[in-house]
Amino acid sequence: MLLLAVFAAVYIGSLFSPALLDDADATHAEAAREMAAAGDYVTLHVNGIRYLEKAPLMYWLVAGSFRVFGVSAVAARLPVALSVLLLALLAWKWSRRAFGDRAAEYAALFVLTSTGVFLFTRILIPDVLLALLIAAALYFFMTALEERSAWRWYAGYAACALAVLSKGLVALVFIGGTAFGYLLWTSDWRRWREFRLLSGAALLVAIAAPWHLLAGVRNPGFFWFYFVNEHFLRFLGKRYPRDYNKLPALAYWGLHLAWLFPWSMFAAALFRRERGGPHDFAWRTRLMCWLLTALVLVFFSLSTNQEYYTLPAYLPLLILIADAVARAEQEPARRKLLVGSTAVIALIGAAAAIALTAGLWQSRHLPFVPDIGAALVERGVGNYTLSMSHFFDLTGGAFAALRLPAALAALALLIAPVASLLLRFKHRPRAATWALAGGMAVLLVAAHLALARFEPYLSSRPLAQAVQPLIRPDDRLVIYGDFSYGSSLTFYLQRPAWLVNGRTTSLEYGSRFPDAPPVFWDDAQLAREWSGGTRLFLFVSRERREDADRLALGPRFLIAESSGKRVYSNRER
Repeated sequence: MLLLAVFAAVYIGSLFSPALLDDADATHAEAAREMAAAGDYVTLHVNGIRYLEKAPLMYWLVAGSFRVFGVSAVAARLPVALSVLLLALLAWKWSRRAFGDRAAEYAALFVLTSTGVFLFTRILIPDVLLALLIAAALYFFMTALEERSAWRWYAGYAACALAVLSKGLVALVFIGGTAFGYLLWTSDWRRWREFRLLSGAALLVAIAAPWHLLAGVRNPGFFWFYFVNEHFLRFLGKRYPRDYNKLPALAYWGLHLAWLFPWSMFAAALFRRERGGPHDFAWRTRLMCWLLTALVLVFFSLSTNQEYYTLPAYLPLLILIADAVARAEQEPARRKLLVGSTAVIALIGAAAAIALTAGLWQSRHLPFVPDIGAALVERGVGNYTLSMSHFFDLTGGAFAALRLPAALAALALLIAPVASLLLRFKHRPRAATWALAGGMAVLLVAAHLALARFEPYLSSRPLAQAVQPLIRPDDRLVIYGDFSYGSSLTFYLQRPAWLVNGRTTSLEYGSRFPDAPPVFWDDAQLAREWSGGTRLFLFVSRERREDADRLALGPRFLIAESSGKRVYSNRER
């Protein structure tokens, strides 16, 4: 029950805010909305344009959620939240079978309170679903070997197929590569006749192949674009169009300490001489987890990457850490290691709490700013490709808008690690772990409150709410620049947008199809339409304000503004 309470506080509570964010979050929700509206579950569309770069499973789930609960941000986020719950349940089930009740409790708790799992489920991406299905496939394969159970083999093949439908061929790389290494290491490859290879492969193909074949039939060029361009060329850094990046090696490896915080601080407990052997399920679980972790981390260190790409490595790492912490708590000689790790967390927490308190003190006389975007200074750290880039844009005025979440975070960072440390000294290890986890839950709730305060800056819903009462069916919504700048507008207004100089990034390939709607304009056409008879609502992002201001348009009437984003019209209200 305590685990469910943590899940509810952190993940259910965050379903309702903020609004869907511009860029990937709202773009993916819009793809699912258009899928549900059109009833086309084969070809994804965004803004009416074919969107062929993504596997369909997450969109099917979100579209189904829309059908049941209606179109909303809550319905869009629900499948991701349930994936986190199932990931925690799998961590508990696997660890209980391998290591016992305490390790199982810790593994689930670590999943629910890790920084990275929370952070990378704030946007609608399929990576937590992929992590769940990869781990489930390997768990079923491993337990099938132990129990000689036919249904577990087929469950593993089905999970593998669903993983392919969640993010493509990379699922086969991680499941197949890990399983191959495991079978080689344990010599279980000699039992290959038990693997249900033919019938299992047939099941995998029966589940995964139909969508790929239908997508290929309905979309000429799909196989090259999806398999070659989106898989192989993306790995090599030669994908077209270029809209990806690669983290520097030091950041790539080092950031995992942050994404698995605070539990990554207990990683020192992992390094010990292991007992057991190939016939011991605990030993086999550790081997499987290490192999999966190594394969995921090395693979993405070689390819183009985003911070969240390595999410499939989080579960095996957290299972390993949970096992190591649970065992160390039972061994007096190793408890000092946990005390030292907790002391490090307490020092980090104290330093962070002092920094937050200093920000609050400096902003104590500043007024609350409802639109936090007005108080930020855009420093462009990492060109805003890092998940925490906007943290470096904070100013004293921004802290005035973040008083409640900053105060909660400071208290959690200061009190929980110290309480955990005192409990470790008093030889109450389970209470110490729960105290730290409770503090992390409060910290994640504070992070959610802070993200909600950023809504005017990161989402265009406030502008959509201003436009909604004014826009008529014959009027046109226009986005100046790339669709991603204002993608939440189309979701909340539930209507397409015309794009000025927006034949770019994810919509570029789909715009080549003959049935693509004629929604792409250049500056000259915008100028002609502006002086025409149709009423236009022109969205201009912060990034394109200067370009739009230079346009020789007729009279512009400001309809709404939020965090430097504006909506103009060629007609008065």
